Amino acid sequence: MDNTGYVALTRQTGLLREMSVIANNIANTSTSGFREEGLVFSEFVKSTKAGSSVSMALGNVQHSSMKQGALVPTGGRLDLAIEGDGFFLVQTGDGNRLTRSGNFSSDADGTLVTNDGWPVLDANEGPIFIPPDATDLAFSADGTLSTGGKPLGIIGIFDVEDPVQLRRENGVLFKADAPIEARADSKVLQGFLEDSNVDPVSQLTRMVEVQRAYEMGQSFLDAENERVKSAVQTLIR
Repeated sequence: MDNTGYVALTRQTGLLREMSVIANNIANTSTSGFREEGLVFSEFVKSTKAGSSVSMALGNVQHSSMKQGALVPTGGRLDLAIEGDGFFLVQTGDGNRLTRSGNFSSDADGTLVTNDGWPVLDANEGPIFIPPDATDLAFSADGTLSTGGKPLGIIGIFDVEDPVQLRRENGVLFKADAPIEARADSKVLQGFLEDSNVDPVSQLTRMVEVQRAYEMGQSFLDAENERVKSAVQTLIR
């Protein structure tokens, strides 16, 4: 394969990856706390012996939008949403992870957990216990959990200095590649959940654009293949 084919192939590979990212965004339009993903394209330029240069595109770095999603009232006493920046901290089998998904519940031991059963952590990075006989649980704006007017703990809101230091792992979970720090300027809303921040209209529009670009690139590769084949047949006659 000559340089022309390699250049076109790198572009096609990046477009295929972007299509996968867009499809995943659309599939998670209704997933609470989901963050829209995008693909970052980079360019690699290499000089040749002929004096010209070859440019290849690479699209393999994914980033997540941290735009606030819509806050939807649910009335659930353990449904929580964050108004502002920051994440809830949960303890998974692979270590602590950050999430914006706040549809929590209490397990058989009374521990506040996620839908996957991971414990939700407080401001001191410890599990939160829900008394089994508590019927009037309340979360204040600063995350303080109380029942009968008596505080039980404070749910933790954490963040990293730079969103680039967050790495998506599984759907709505993020791993911090830098030390996390508590946030005091965000509010906790009880009885609300944060919707996905995916804009389905823009994602569908982008999907069409990527599909057309991919089809155009494929047409170019087919034409280039025919050109090379014709040149080879001419030379061997």
